[in-house]
Amino acid sequence: MKTKNAKNMYPIWFVLPSVIIFGIFFLWPILSSLYYSLTVWNFETAKFTGLGNYKLFFSEHAMSSSVIHTLIYAFGTSGLKVVLAFFIAVFLTGKIRTKDFIRSAVFFPNLVSMVAVGLTFSFMMHPTRGLLNTVITTLGGKPIDFLGDPKLALLSIILVDVWKGLSISVVIYIAGIQSIDKTYYEAAAIDGATGWQALKNITLPLLAPAQNSIIILSLIGGLRSFELIWTMTGGGPGFATDVLASVIYKQYAAGFYGLSTAGNVVMLVLISIIAFPLQHFLNKREEAIQG
Repeated sequence: MKTKNAKNMYPIWFVLPSVIIFGIFFLWPILSSLYYSLTVWNFETAKFTGLGNYKLFFSEHAMSSSVIHTLIYAFGTSGLKVVLAFFIAVFLTGKIRTKDFIRSAVFFPNLVSMVAVGLTFSFMMHPTRGLLNTVITTLGGKPIDFLGDPKLALLSIILVDVWKGLSISVVIYIAGIQSIDKTYYEAAAIDGATGWQALKNITLPLLAPAQNSIIILSLIGGLRSFELIWTMTGGGPGFATDVLASVIYKQYAAGFYGLSTAGNVVMLVLISIIAFPLQHFLNKREEAIQG
């Protein structure tokens, strides 16, 4: 009997370290955040207030609008990366002599820190002394206030984020394209398929796993984005580019710790209700394509 119990316990010892690490570094912080989001707290005391922090968060336009900005930013950056990276990867896997050099050039932005990219582009987009407006005025156009116009600021940061993060998506696509068996293309060519038909009916379906990875990674990255926005605009002008992460930081810096923690919980819930169903849908679609 003792030997049988020991055998039953044997697999548990392998799982136990992972369970402990999961509990300490994931489960406990989530439960703590849920509790402290229901309080007004500092580093000495905590007063329970129920859903007061959440009511304040969604009643203040400056904070509630950050949810919309986060969604626009996440889906905008993710969509552009998925589409642009695909065509760049197709081009870079074609029969061009300088593709190795171009691949290195495409990957270069990923080697630069997000803060450095944000500072560089904030200077380049300066309304009077920036490089972009110098070129525009030289060509006879009017200066554009990329980061000072509430209607353009978020779009400008989205484009910079795409430039910065496009390389990873391109690399994933290239790896996916190179793993496709060349006999599919040879059979398609024998049947008289055009390049576009081969791209549509062979490359795209067989790239589903790579594409799914890019969608999930870029979308979650967009929902959590902070450094680029903070270095370029600080959430301004006004609150035009404030996202959840920047609002959370502002509330924490101002000493509203309970409100900041509530913002963290809102971000966690938002990422969960988007990422998990989306991943389930993408996996089902991948199974249907491969089946």
